[in-house]
Amino acid sequence: MSTKVHVIFYSMYGHVWRMAEAVAAGAREVGEVEVGLYQVSELVPDAILEQSGAKKARAQFAQIPFATLEQLSDADAIIFGTPTRFGNMAAQMRNFLDQTGGLWMQGALINKIGSVFTSTASQHGGQETTITSFHTTLLHHGMIVVGTPYSEPALSNMDEITGGTPYGASTITKADGSRLPSENELKIARFQGRHVATLAKQFKAGARVN
Repeated sequence: MSTKVHVIFYSMYGHVWRMAEAVAAGAREVGEVEVGLYQVSELVPDAILEQSGAKKARAQFAQIPFATLEQLSDADAIIFGTPTRFGNMAAQMRNFLDQTGGLWMQGALINKIGSVFTSTASQHGGQETTITSFHTTLLHHGMIVVGTPYSEPALSNMDEITGGTPYGASTITKADGSRLPSENELKIARFQGRHVATLAKQFKAGARVN
């Protein structure tokens, strides 16, 4: 039986989407792991998306299906991606998670692995607070929270400005969104996907033995 890893993200201008693709690619490197890539629904009106240029940006990943609550309970591990909004997750992701009360009542996510990655406009724009505050929701669901340990050397890269935290992968976009994820940031994202998938596979195998 394959291990199921779902990568669920929200992205307005495509930065988190690019990170999500890297996370999913890393997870696919692990054998006998089935990886799903999904996005959460938009809440911003079309007119505002058009005006801000986000509608054109979002068209790049419009083919990615929208996540459902059933996919959460179906997964062995879930890796969430969200841009930062004032040091916290985006409203679109919060809205999706706020619909999981029924799953919480059932204990449907208990002992599933949960992990988070993010983006910010600036180097100190709240990457760590976004990820660690996201963890609170995962812990309320009884999930096993996994970050990105320093066994990945890219986390210690001091030769360039780069995202990447022990709590989860991250990227810096610049205020105008012109900076795309760097290779160092994508390397950490791939590591996160691979790390979570490996743990989920090991955990599931151990659960079957017991």
